[in-house]
Amino acid sequence: MNFNSLKIGNLIAPIPIIQGGMGIGVSSSRLASAVANAGGVGIISAAQLGYEEDDFEKNPLEANLRALKKHITLAKAKAVNGIIGINAMVATNNYEEHIKTAIEAGVDLIISGAGLPTMLPKIVKGSSVKIAPIVSSLKAAKVILKLWDKHDNVAPDLVVIEGPKAGGHLGFKVEELEDENLNFDKIVTDIIDETKKYAEKYNKEIPVVVAGGVFDGYDIAKYLKLGASGVQMATRFVATEECDASDAFKNAYVNCTLENIQIVKSPVGMPGRAITNPFVSRTAVEREKITHCYNCLTPCNPANTPYCISKALINAVKGNLDEGLIFCGENASKITKITTVKELMDELVSELKNA
Repeated sequence: MNFNSLKIGNLIAPIPIIQGGMGIGVSSSRLASAVANAGGVGIISAAQLGYEEDDFEKNPLEANLRALKKHITLAKAKAVNGIIGINAMVATNNYEEHIKTAIEAGVDLIISGAGLPTMLPKIVKGSSVKIAPIVSSLKAAKVILKLWDKHDNVAPDLVVIEGPKAGGHLGFKVEELEDENLNFDKIVTDIIDETKKYAEKYNKEIPVVVAGGVFDGYDIAKYLKLGASGVQMATRFVATEECDASDAFKNAYVNCTLENIQIVKSPVGMPGRAITNPFVSRTAVEREKITHCYNCLTPCNPANTPYCISKALINAVKGNLDEGLIFCGENASKITKITTVKELMDELVSELKNA
């Protein structure tokens, strides 16, 4: 099928694919710039990005903000004509500081989920940055669209709908994830219809992109036919040479089977999807002793959290897999090899054209 470029205000991506943000450190400047150069939208995860900074253990906030600025600047320099965004979780401590730092660094787009980004329009006021909430239900879409309209007199520049097959933290209850009758396609079309009301009111195009379980060009075609303007994909980009994670992390995707992927309980209070390993098995039955708190997430209490999610994700991205949490999407088991971002994008476009 023929497809259009993805237009987010004055930002235009020739290929309607946003690379999903993956923390900690899985999608940093290297991956984001490669995707942007290949015609998509590159996204840096703002979660604990300073984990490689020398002072991270002592001053995590300063390290994170410095690294965020550094990675955005680097990605923008590598992808001069590309679109670079960040994914910032609402549940992040010092959320506002992260957003302001990203704007100072010249980021083009802020995608925000893991909670409803009710304060985002106020934080970005006066800047030209584009803003996009992540929603998983019509109810959530209605709430955020109405709130931004009522309190800030704005509408989003983009809406991301994340489905139940996504990786990482999920905006669904466990029983919803196990419900085979959940009609995600209807959720997509309902949110598209709801978004159109605000597009008309504000006389602007508000593209809607679909995330969660989008694996190939045929999946992309399906959602474009439903009325979406594009898709967001994360899992596929892990198995690329340019992905910022260790080779061990990438090979965990290549080698996993469908039976290896499970729903885990995150300290954030949301379910997550990850690859089964000794760490997941151990923390399912016993609580880890927290020796150091990085003060990363607002709902987390070191006194009763099952494990430190920052430490678990940092171990994973560095390749210490048995002590790490390896977040992934439901379709990770379909990945058979490591490729390049350019080869992956070419393959997706070819499939999309053939669909």
